Amino acid sequence: MRTGHTYTDHFRLETRQHELLGMDLGEGIPRRVLILTAVLYLVWDGLLLLLLGLPTKLSATLYLLPPGLAVAYGARPSTRVPRRIALTGWAISARYLITGHRPVICGGRRAATRSEWIGRRGRWAPRLTLLTGSSVLGPAVERWLGPDTDTAVPAGAGPVVRLTARPRLYGPDAVVRAHGRRAARKTRTARTQGAAA
Repeated sequence: MRTGHTYTDHFRLETRQHELLGMDLGEGIPRRVLILTAVLYLVWDGLLLLLLGLPTKLSATLYLLPPGLAVAYGARPSTRVPRRIALTGWAISARYLITGHRPVICGGRRAATRSEWIGRRGRWAPRLTLLTGSSVLGPAVERWLGPDTDTAVPAGAGPVVRLTARPRLYGPDAVVRAHGRRAARKTRTARTQGAAA
């Protein structure tokens, strides 16, 4: 009997930022989290600056807290797929609620069949039970959800998506060869620059 081993988790190497603007960060912050934080703060604060203007003492929390919470909880490993961060799972769930199911088959996208297509009511109704029971918003939400049985199948799901992922596994011998090529390239460049001077 053969036993298979998965080493993927052991190869998860993340770079860390140990110093930022002259401040020592100790063990370091993962750079992916640092970049995610910067992007979220730039987008969120940019939108709020356009809508509300400069922050006041009362609105400063609105500028700082939501992106901070999104990074604090979103940068953790996902409970469903450990290789992803939680923010990726949230984005995939939101995309599913908005656009529905779009299968990727044989390197291209195709329209979903009737058995695969889940209409707006099927995707949103379990999440909107409180609103559908409301006397004020209930009728509007029911109209937006559409009929109980969605018989409409979308005509097409969009252009073909090309999948060009090629997984590679590098061992120590490949790293040594790459380092040797890099060192040879540096010496060649140094020689040509020395000859040109």
